[in-house]
Amino acid sequence: MENTKILSSGLKEECGVFGIYDLDGGDISTSIYFGLSALQHRGQESCGIAVSDTQGPKGRVHSHKGLGLVNEVFRESKLEELKGNIGVGHVRYATSGSTTVENAQPLVLNYIKGSLALAHNGNLINAYELREQMENEGSIFHTSIDSEVIAYAIAKERVRCKTVEDAILRATEKIQGAYGLVVMSPRKLIGVRDPYGLKPLCIGKMENTYIITSESCAITSLGAEIIRDVEPGEIVTIDKDGNIHSSFIRQKAKQAHCIFEYIYFARLDSTIDNISVYESRIRAGASLANSYPVDADLVVGVPDSGLTAAKGYSEASGIPFGFAFHKNSYVGRTFIKTTQKDRESSVKIKLSVLDSVVKGKRIVLVDDSIVRGTTIANIIKMMKQAGALKVHVRVSSPPFLYPCYFGTDVPSNQQLIASSHSEEQIRQMIGADSLGYMPIEELQGMVGDLPICKACFNNQYPMEVPDQEIRNLLE
Repeated sequence: MENTKILSSGLKEECGVFGIYDLDGGDISTSIYFGLSALQHRGQESCGIAVSDTQGPKGRVHSHKGLGLVNEVFRESKLEELKGNIGVGHVRYATSGSTTVENAQPLVLNYIKGSLALAHNGNLINAYELREQMENEGSIFHTSIDSEVIAYAIAKERVRCKTVEDAILRATEKIQGAYGLVVMSPRKLIGVRDPYGLKPLCIGKMENTYIITSESCAITSLGAEIIRDVEPGEIVTIDKDGNIHSSFIRQKAKQAHCIFEYIYFARLDSTIDNISVYESRIRAGASLANSYPVDADLVVGVPDSGLTAAKGYSEASGIPFGFAFHKNSYVGRTFIKTTQKDRESSVKIKLSVLDSVVKGKRIVLVDDSIVRGTTIANIIKMMKQAGALKVHVRVSSPPFLYPCYFGTDVPSNQQLIASSHSEEQIRQMIGADSLGYMPIEELQGMVGDLPICKACFNNQYPMEVPDQEIRNLLE
């Protein structure tokens, strides 16, 4: 299976999905546009929208997708062409499959039972085997993403089922891994969450319009109200009468919600599984302050995901909180940096240090993670060049030691700095005066009693992961 990774020093976001159904028949393409814009942090490589008119010819779907940000792919004239009152949208970061327009979502299928549009966040761990089986049975794939495997599995089952919900239920018995899905059939909007709860999904409502999406921020950005989260293993169907039907995947699984939604991925104003992302990051910073106290003059965060944990560290430690960086919001996306010099330059373009803030001071620098160590090393170097006396690094996650197979782009072990170096070696390599990671036993405190997946830290995966041969294909 083709898989191209972008070489960068940090984690990459997952994907974002958005589905909407206006029961009064109003056009919804603009609402999808704004919903995807609110989810842009989850993927900046490609995006797409597919819509249908439930009062028009059954199964006629209009769609458009392309490479780039939402406001680059969708101009006003393009949105005006997408007429319909039900639709799904997607923003993508490539965790599986290369970055090509063919791999952009949503996927639209026209088959014997009509049409189907699907948007997927997550990764299947058995996609390779299922794809090979389907190809041997005559299926022709047009993409290199595992989402097409899901779409084909649903379409295949739909031929033998009375309803699309039954087809989805049967398809989930074959797929294994992490998924948050929104599916559009001619008269229904459906959301599906994997039985582990690895990927987030929630439901919202605005007058007579219903929304199913990855994060609550996409609901509130439209002025809609949050109804609830989709439960792990739940299949939610919204029909033409506004009824919300619920059924559950037969597979029983111990819940394992992705902790990195709270550490890094989710937007600050989102609430996932009734837990505020903002409050969870404040708690992470406070835990760091208690675990790794230090004499310092100022606490600062690496924009943007390190800022809230830095605020939590400041509140718990009593050390003042400040802003030490200006972030250039107009740089746009950063692609492959071919040399170390190029990578250093890209950091300086995106971030500049406020000299007057750090000069002559002992700084606590808080970030959400250290993956390869390149970015944090450049930032420390910049701060010391600006006159910082000391830079004490605090990280609001434990050291990354193992890859993720569920849709988070944690690189292979060889590229993870913590897998081959001690904390003291890492401290020396990045140029920090001290280094403290979130203790893994403190991680649970971010989210209370919510069951979490922390396999990238402790190698305890919630399900059996692919063998080494398949892993090599996936990495």
